[in-house]
Amino acid sequence: MTNLPREKRARLILNTDAKNEADDQFTIVHALLTPTFDFHGIIAAHFGAHRSKTSMLDSRAEIDLLLKLMDLEGRIPVANGAATALPDEKTPVPSPGAQMIIDEAMKDDDRPLYVAFLGPLTDMASAILMEPRLNERNVICVWIGGGVWPSGGREFNLMNDIAAANVVMRSKVQVWQIPSTVYRMMSVSYAELQERCEDKGPIGKYLVDQLIDWNFRVHQGPIEHRSLGDTPALSVILNPMGGTYDWRPAPEFSPQMHYIHNGQHRPIKVYDTIDIRYILEDFYAKLARFHRGVQGLANFG
Repeated sequence: MTNLPREKRARLILNTDAKNEADDQFTIVHALLTPTFDFHGIIAAHFGAHRSKTSMLDSRAEIDLLLKLMDLEGRIPVANGAATALPDEKTPVPSPGAQMIIDEAMKDDDRPLYVAFLGPLTDMASAILMEPRLNERNVICVWIGGGVWPSGGREFNLMNDIAAANVVMRSKVQVWQIPSTVYRMMSVSYAELQERCEDKGPIGKYLVDQLIDWNFRVHQGPIEHRSLGDTPALSVILNPMGGTYDWRPAPEFSPQMHYIHNGQHRPIKVYDTIDIRYILEDFYAKLARFHRGVQGLANFG
């Protein structure tokens, strides 16, 4: 699949709060190992200030480390996103990451541009506010975020920029939402990861070690699992029918993160289930092939 024609590759930008927890790392590696992606960049995202005052820069350092462990330094564009959430729903936080989205979306390309958000929607909202013509472009914003439908409530990615989520939901940009009820079901065990990833070179060992270390430092009591909750952002692009979904009028969000269903906005695609077997096995297989030296990287545009 290394010689796929252009029209068979999905244009992708990945926006990731990579050092927030321990699952973004798996999704970044998975995307890099997917030959059907025409990969146009990774954007480092903030994850609020409650864990770190330099969260965006922490994400950037983690992205750079992953690329180094995979011997891919310098082969894919990496840009810093906003360091903070939007101050309000009318004011963008300009950044190289937001500009990357604008530049790619405004190119003369008949394929959709997928921008997968594994954290807050700050850079998508900033891009829309900076360049309103994005509302008329073929952009698909895939978002891991938002609480239980239809009521909502506290959810981490939404919490880190409620204003940005409202900007995006009120826009005309196409949105595919993967709420917490779906992404929390992507559980893997330590034993599973140790058997399927740990012996797959420096990157495989790092993925497992950093996940176990995160759990050890953060969770109290015994634990042997983690949700690879960001992975569905890739699954819905690679296998759009590998899950159940419904088109619903885009909601807005209250300060308490509850959905506001006013019926005033265009429909968004909301996923209710994901084919977990498909996307996890796809990752394990691609990691194993990469370790064996089988060609199968994304095309780095």
